[in-house]
Amino acid sequence: MTIQQLYTGCLSEAAYFIESNGESAIIDPIRDTQEYLRLAKEHNAPIKYIFETHFHADFISGHIDLSKETGAPIVYGPKTKANFPFHLAKDGEVFKIGNITIEVIHTPGHTLESTCYLLRDEQGKPYCIFTGDSLFVGDVGRPDLSSGNLSKEELASIMYDSIQNKLIPLPDDVIVYPAHGPGSSCGKNLGPETQSTIGTEKKTNYALQPQSREEFIKAVTEGLEEAPPYFSINAKINKEGYEKLDEVKEKGLKPLSVEEFKTKASEGYTILDTRDGEKFTNGFIPASVSIGLDGRFAEWAGSLLSFKEPMILVTDEGKEEETLVRLARVGFENVEGYLKGGFEAWKKAGEKFDLIINVEADELAMDIPFDKNLLILDVRKYNEFAEGHVKEAINIPLDEMVDVAQIAQLEENQNIYLHCAAGYRSVIAASLLKRQGYHNLRNVLGGFAKIKEQKNIETEKEANVLN
Repeated sequence: MTIQQLYTGCLSEAAYFIESNGESAIIDPIRDTQEYLRLAKEHNAPIKYIFETHFHADFISGHIDLSKETGAPIVYGPKTKANFPFHLAKDGEVFKIGNITIEVIHTPGHTLESTCYLLRDEQGKPYCIFTGDSLFVGDVGRPDLSSGNLSKEELASIMYDSIQNKLIPLPDDVIVYPAHGPGSSCGKNLGPETQSTIGTEKKTNYALQPQSREEFIKAVTEGLEEAPPYFSINAKINKEGYEKLDEVKEKGLKPLSVEEFKTKASEGYTILDTRDGEKFTNGFIPASVSIGLDGRFAEWAGSLLSFKEPMILVTDEGKEEETLVRLARVGFENVEGYLKGGFEAWKKAGEKFDLIINVEADELAMDIPFDKNLLILDVRKYNEFAEGHVKEAINIPLDEMVDVAQIAQLEENQNIYLHCAAGYRSVIAASLLKRQGYHNLRNVLGGFAKIKEQKNIETEKEANVLN
């Protein structure tokens, strides 16, 4: 028996390859399916089933393409309705893969169709459970993403029954393999590991502690941040179907000359620049949006970019396909080419380009006392800001910087110093502001981590988190 976790860091997502005696199965595949096909070939074990734990909201699943490629049926749990062929499994239904079995355990709560899959080994002993978003390390799936007509409190109540009646009774040594790890927005505060055991979760997971239904509902619904806006789009795509990835590649991987690129830009195409922040700030095509591949690229693209407007790319040479695939993982099918030769080709052609000035934290410290028009813009999340920020700074979280009303509080004559925690998000924010006509910008290198080191920059916490 082989079980391999295939973890995609920028999405905090885990898919699984399972093999036994010449047969295999995949659980929660992402959209680019080559790795699953490679593993099946390497193990000489054709894919027999594709198991889905629920309709994912934070990425596009590879279930449809993989099923067409292999002929393997897509399996969903009870309460599932979809616009493509799939096997609607019953609670308790058992699937055989080589010498092992997979049992369907319906665990509604995160969504109504949420289902776990219990793997029994060659001796019939419960070995591990693939929990999807029903159970994470240290957390459970948020109950406010795909509820139909149900409130988050009603779904949390349903989740309480799933946990109490289906998961807690499992043996303590059963390995827990969730669909997500730390950084995912599908829970409130996932632990640092990507696997655990039922016994460990019973001891350490707040949602599995002895508590009443009312206490559980309060615990899992309190403190939920707003879900990223692309979640509803991705859930709908996963339910209704999508364009074949090869077709998305064919349309998007078209090299564009500088002149062709300029024409599309003049027609209102979104220009996405995926180089790292340092390269971008040193020179970029005017009106470009910077989202570097070196961070949580797909999540920020999904949160900040339009799924409807056509898009053209500026990337490091050789990174065009990676960019396209990572965009497709969160549902973007609107890319219509990339700048051949990248930004250097634009410069060599003598075209105009823009810059963002980077400053060290000590330069900010020197400017604060003397610049009356200085404004410090903190683009971290509200909870990060509350834990500590520069005195008199204003807070507009990056995911809200596409909101015109939020940006309207900024004035063009202000000298805006932007920062985040370490520097990735502030470059994205600066590009968005540049695009909207704000040019008196300074990006603080190293973010709040470096600002805190300056003894002459006064910081404070929000009153409710003061020690």
